[in-house]
Amino acid sequence: MRKVIYSPMVSLDGFVESPTRSLDWGIVDEELHSFINDQQNQIDTYLFGRRMYEVMTYWDTAEADPSNPEYVLEFARIWKRVAKIVYSKTLGRVQGNARLSRGNIVEEIAQLKAQPGKDMGVGGATIAATLIQSGLIDEYQLFINPIILGRGTPMFPTLDHKTGLRLIETRTFSSGVVFLRYQPTGTASQEK
Repeated sequence: MRKVIYSPMVSLDGFVESPTRSLDWGIVDEELHSFINDQQNQIDTYLFGRRMYEVMTYWDTAEADPSNPEYVLEFARIWKRVAKIVYSKTLGRVQGNARLSRGNIVEEIAQLKAQPGKDMGVGGATIAATLIQSGLIDEYQLFINPIILGRGTPMFPTLDHKTGLRLIETRTFSSGVVFLRYQPTGTASQEK
């Protein structure tokens, strides 16, 4: 069965965006970018909400910039290859290897998980929140950045239950970014 993977860049205090929705605080140097490229080769579908999709469309044209180093160009090629499903009620159209969905995200992703293929990556805290609430996230791959934002968009939604996690991988990068990979243990409990 395909896995759904939530893999955000996150501040030490748990935010994925600054209060102004900026992502410019994340550290993505050559070492980290190469690691992410290797991970993305295990994915054949990206699941995005409107905002994250719009941010990521930069990669549609990144190959055209001759000043981009090879590891950036490699991600641009991965981006173009991977299918994208954009969940939005307000977006009029999408481009490239993407399709727009206005359907029930929980039902659609549950069906996609049962189909053959590589893993699926979740982009954006809003769409991830829906999938976390529904128990559809199979792995959390967090890139903890050495910065405290103080406020912004939280990585996790407020939940009405606890979910146990098992740490299965760690890695520290020379930039100070720490990668933590978790899988749910299947133990959830309702808070009384």
